[in-house]
Amino acid sequence: MKARLGVNIDHVATLRQARGEFYPRVTRAAELVIATGADQITMHLREDRRHIQDQDMYDVHKLTKSAGIPLNFEMGANEDIIDVALKVKPEWICLVPEKREEKTTEGGLNLKDPNTFERIESCMARLRTGIENVKISLFVEAEHETIKLCQELKPEAVEIHTGEYAKDFLENKSIQKHLDTYKQTFLQLENSGIGFHAGHGLTVESLRPLVEQSLFIEYNIGHALISESIFIGLEASVKEYLDVLTKRT
Repeated sequence: MKARLGVNIDHVATLRQARGEFYPRVTRAAELVIATGADQITMHLREDRRHIQDQDMYDVHKLTKSAGIPLNFEMGANEDIIDVALKVKPEWICLVPEKREEKTTEGGLNLKDPNTFERIESCMARLRTGIENVKISLFVEAEHETIKLCQELKPEAVEIHTGEYAKDFLENKSIQKHLDTYKQTFLQLENSGIGFHAGHGLTVESLRPLVEQSLFIEYNIGHALISESIFIGLEASVKEYLDVLTKRT
């Protein structure tokens, strides 16, 4: 069974925001990604609005609903963004840690911090109350105690932070320890009903060993895919990842 591909189009908005123009249009990117066959659109509305803006979430959600695929709304558990999510009412929400000074998300949620655990638990309750049938994933490290805490929170899925794996792959370091850890985490979650997703830093090349493991049922990929689209076009870039997921390359 082919794993799902969620295409993160944040960095189309990054280019737009660099000049403060109306282009490139995030909606056009979403239309092309949908037409090429991606399984969902992923967008991270950050507190500082550095790329995706509130209106983008509404506009793209109209497109995904029309196409019959989910919008995966990545967000930190802060009041401002929760309010937007409750109005947009996406099909999926992925809760992530967020720091204003970071260039990109640096790791998974630290659920071992009681304050963080309580904040995420409260956020999940508000989202479930305000959005009918919403599905929630938690962006976390593949670490035993963290996964146990995820099981207490009962999300529909966890999304494993693959940043360190992706970095080691690009630097030609051994990736076996990461693959072993993902296998252990998969077995820990087996029969729990919690979906096993992955994302962060993945390229076409680093995606292949994960697909060969056949553990993850969904991948959310953005920066590398959008970067390559500058050279080969957005449709061709999406197709590269879809080809890997269907094991055609």
